[in-house]
Amino acid sequence: MKKLINKPEDFVRESLEGMVAAHPDLIKINFDPNFVYRADAPIKGKVAIISGGGSGHEPMHTGFVGMGMLDAACPGEVFTSPTPDQMLAAAKAVDGGSGILYIVKNYSGDVMNFEMATELAESEGIRVLNILIDDDVAVKDSLYTQGRRGVGTTVLAEKICGAAAEQGYDLQQIANLCRRVNLNGKSMGVALTSCTVPAKGTPTFELSQQEIEMGIGIHGEPGRERMSVKSANEIAEMLALSIIEDKSYSRTVREWDDNKGEWVDVELIDPAFAKGDRVLAFVNSMGGTPVSELYIIYRKLAEICQKHGLQIVRNLIGAYITSLEMQGCSITLLKLDDEMMRLWDAPVKTPSWRWGI
Repeated sequence: MKKLINKPEDFVRESLEGMVAAHPDLIKINFDPNFVYRADAPIKGKVAIISGGGSGHEPMHTGFVGMGMLDAACPGEVFTSPTPDQMLAAAKAVDGGSGILYIVKNYSGDVMNFEMATELAESEGIRVLNILIDDDVAVKDSLYTQGRRGVGTTVLAEKICGAAAEQGYDLQQIANLCRRVNLNGKSMGVALTSCTVPAKGTPTFELSQQEIEMGIGIHGEPGRERMSVKSANEIAEMLALSIIEDKSYSRTVREWDDNKGEWVDVELIDPAFAKGDRVLAFVNSMGGTPVSELYIIYRKLAEICQKHGLQIVRNLIGAYITSLEMQGCSITLLKLDDEMMRLWDAPVKTPSWRWGI
């Protein structure tokens, strides 16, 4: 294993220490339990947005803490869910009196721990709502989920909802917006190589030089199919068509009901894409793929969207949700409305995302 680390057991802590040393004007870090939070938190009267998950997916989530995005992020160990005490401590640190929105990727550990954190926060008088992101069209269920996995749309929801919170939306409005973003976003990824978790020291899975994994998960979970290497155009087409041709997707999720003070089942249906839709096209590196290759994928994606009557009105290209050094990419398409577009364009200033400032 060749990595720029000291000891595997110090990987997460030392990375966080380096981040706060580089960006003391933007973030602070609490250790034991670990969470990253805005340097100006808490902000009185503002809804605070918190997300989190296993480390190894940087810049998501810790790199997105700051003005216009997250108020706090809870990093677990590599590919391991953060704990409820991390989430509760983060909520206490950033609560400005207007409530907390937890944005939760649909992985069993994340879901369970964020639910526990919601109940703990509520018991201490902190109002919390949680919205699940489950946008991966590759597989219905996986090693770590019941239902679809939460992937690229998470990043887009954090940007759009972060802008809404900055502009004074209340907690219920932001929760409704986050749910709408999730319902209109669809993603799928491909792996060209595996990645190596520092504590393990060997690749998570094996792919030969002649193989790729289509529909891979961000922790290296199996996808739809292992197949022979394809050209960039062929890969882009397989990913894009899987998303564009995905039918309406129905499922039941659990959300905290603020009025009842209990968990309730919510029936959700994703609409399919239709001709004339305006979309945000997000081409993401899994960590080891250079931006030059991402633009080759985007080139083909733009052609396919035009052919299917989808109008790309915004885009995002780069490494935003990664799997350590995995080579590969993912595509996310988000159907936009005027409100989402306005919030997408709003200023943001975090360690890993800055525009309009």
